[in-house]
Amino acid sequence: MAAPPSVLVVGSINVDLTVHAERLPAPGETVAGGRLERTGGGKGANQAVAAARAGAAVVLAGAVGDDELGAEALAELRAECIDVSAVARLGGVATGVALIVVDRAGDNQIAVASGANHAVSAAHVRAAPGADEALSSAAARAAGPGCVLASFELLDDPVLEAARVARERGCPVIVNPAPARALAPALSELRPILTPNRREAAELTGASDREEAARALARLTSAPAVVTLGEEGALLLERGGTLHIPAPRVRAIDTTGAGDVFNGVLAAGLARGEELRAAVTAAVAAAAASVTRAGARG
Repeated sequence: MAAPPSVLVVGSINVDLTVHAERLPAPGETVAGGRLERTGGGKGANQAVAAARAGAAVVLAGAVGDDELGAEALAELRAECIDVSAVARLGGVATGVALIVVDRAGDNQIAVASGANHAVSAAHVRAAPGADEALSSAAARAAGPGCVLASFELLDDPVLEAARVARERGCPVIVNPAPARALAPALSELRPILTPNRREAAELTGASDREEAARALARLTSAPAVVTLGEEGALLLERGGTLHIPAPRVRAIDTTGAGDVFNGVLAAGLARGEELRAAVTAAVAAAAASVTRAGARG
């Protein structure tokens, strides 16, 4: 039996505090009567869980605080069979926390206290125990070359280092530029596959039209780009042009983390050696299924 494909995720680890409310509050408004949930979160952790559930052997590089929330977050990730030996536990720094409000229609508002996530450095990525070996061995397998996935809840240096690791290992690298900020030129030169949602794509490029934004992203990186479109699926731009991949129709309960599911499943598919179009199609379907369940990890 072939070993599972390897995915290195470089990203954030949070604890999510979610209030399910009738509607989202306006600025300065209090909406009472909600229901509170406490669950694991963070884009990196959520993406790692999605990739693991899609059949990948996942190493997660990141950081938590040396506190109860950090211990809880790591225990949940180990239960998902994720290798967290590359996650640093940092004294004097709090584990990241996300405050989320979800309304009756499944839409959300999110504010994040980054905590230990903003202490992750390029050295943490480069020194991640087992991560480099995992990708190296994956590259030799028929199952696929492995994949690196990073997101913007970390600072630029660790994201750039993740892309460098991918380049050295001959692996595809996905960068989920969320929350959106300007791309460092050094990162663009490493040709990541960018996967913003439509709002992030507009912020990154200044283009309100989603196809124009996708083309602008591809010009920045000289690589394919994917713009996720929520209930409409995703727009994939490759050398052959743009392709709209529709999402199956579902009844949304909670859209929190749908983009993370998309990215994790996409990384698992590319690590198996799937063509990008097939991997995006599977990721769209998985993201659609995820919104039918409450919580970022369903």
